[in-house]
Amino acid sequence: MARSWWGWGNVEDAVRGAELEALLTRVRALMPGELTDHEPPVISSLDLPGPRVTPPASLADLCSGEPEDRAAHAHGKSFRDVVRNLHGDLRHVPDLVARPAEERDVIDLLDWCTHEGVAVVPYGGGSSVVGGVEPRCDGHPAVVTVDLGRMNRVLEIDRTSRAARIQAGTLGPHLEGQLRPYGLTLRHFPQSFEFSTLGGWLATRAGGHYATLYTHIDDLVESMRVVTAAGVSASLRLPGSGAGPSPDRLFLGSEGSLGIITEAWMRLQERPRWRAGVSVRFGDYTAAVAATRAIAQSGLNPANCRLLDASEALINVGVNAGGLLVLAFESADHPVRPGLERAVELCRDHGGEPVVGTAEAPGRDSDGASAGASAADTWRSSFLRMPYQRDALARHSMIVETFETACTWDRFEVLHRTVTEAARQAIHEVAGTGVVTCRFTHVYPDGPAPYFGVYAPGRWGSTVAQWDHIKDAVSEAIHTCGGTITHHHAVGRDHRPWYDRQRPGPFAAALTAAKTALDPAGVLNPGVLLPAP
Repeated sequence: MARSWWGWGNVEDAVRGAELEALLTRVRALMPGELTDHEPPVISSLDLPGPRVTPPASLADLCSGEPEDRAAHAHGKSFRDVVRNLHGDLRHVPDLVARPAEERDVIDLLDWCTHEGVAVVPYGGGSSVVGGVEPRCDGHPAVVTVDLGRMNRVLEIDRTSRAARIQAGTLGPHLEGQLRPYGLTLRHFPQSFEFSTLGGWLATRAGGHYATLYTHIDDLVESMRVVTAAGVSASLRLPGSGAGPSPDRLFLGSEGSLGIITEAWMRLQERPRWRAGVSVRFGDYTAAVAATRAIAQSGLNPANCRLLDASEALINVGVNAGGLLVLAFESADHPVRPGLERAVELCRDHGGEPVVGTAEAPGRDSDGASAGASAADTWRSSFLRMPYQRDALARHSMIVETFETACTWDRFEVLHRTVTEAARQAIHEVAGTGVVTCRFTHVYPDGPAPYFGVYAPGRWGSTVAQWDHIKDAVSEAIHTCGGTITHHHAVGRDHRPWYDRQRPGPFAAALTAAKTALDPAGVLNPGVLLPAP
């Protein structure tokens, strides 16, 4: 398989043929306008400037200045990244791409860059959708992207404690493949699973497979090793500790601005044996939200508890309903049918009716899979194809992007209404018409994580500006309603203006002091989380 330099995933998996025609037919039914395809440029036509820095001889074998490498590491995988690539707009590219093979290489690379004032952008799978890996590093003589993809092994497994020591550059499928012979799994499956790494998950506090309980990668960390300009931070491996503030918490979510994560001990689980799932249809969205809250507060802890609103259910599943709740339970230890049945009772208390279910049984154990049939399976297939479909529509001048947040249950109704209205108004201003959808990706006893989708016709050459207008409007609405600017997409450079306003002042001062202590030259991912020096 060949990775796409300009868009999501593998070139061979791009939307084409009958799938593309069906996708465009659905879009034409919803929105007016001509859909003309635009081919991505050939890298040789981009006329990239030459590297501004030469590595020392001791590091030369680790570094590449090839245009293909530099172009592929210039952006992440957001809508605006993809569109800029389609236009050949690569105004910020790394001068070099370095691929360390071991921690010593990372130390030597960071020492050299610190001494020379060269900016360092840590890079896992490159799936950032918030500008987190984009080398926008003005004020530095050069930029080196440190791609950790060669550091991809499970180094040690503690079967007794059910944990593993894993290198940060390990991609999701390769990680699970190394754990499978032991009957173990990390069980962390973000949408980017195939193209993202453990280090990236840790650096961005990624949300994964579980809709409840084990929602964030934070919950699965036992200890970490991080290379900083001030030395290597290696936390003590423990099940828990009350010894002061957690050192791991300092680096979780630091997005490469404080150090480069090289490995971590991660808590594992037995691979699930029992699964059961159901899709529940509601006639009323408010009732569907109430049922989802009841389940989130019940202590049942379903693995999947994703509520799709009417538009999301219709577009991505083909189900006409006021709301569709996709539920699934799984366990390596015990049958889960009783939990599912109780969740269905809670749904019925709020007017929900199951439309499809599955008999509980030991069965398939594919990565990220959960029980369910028909609507649930359709949703999962659609979920995995969404980024590829986004790219296909971006090529046809469509605005197709998502944004997410989290809030407490008491604020959700107002937040949902305000954000949806802000999105529709902004869409009307820049595109005339469009669709806004909402689903819950994760739910907690005290609140949901709403994930919104925007679909609108665009004008070729203007879709980035059109999206930026929409994004600004919805971000302001989220902030006004007390939601977080990001639940699991991270801050990066794109969310910085709202993150700066969200975080408490004393914490901002402490984070700045930590940055100064750990990265005195200010070379680590400048502009992420904090203003660049």
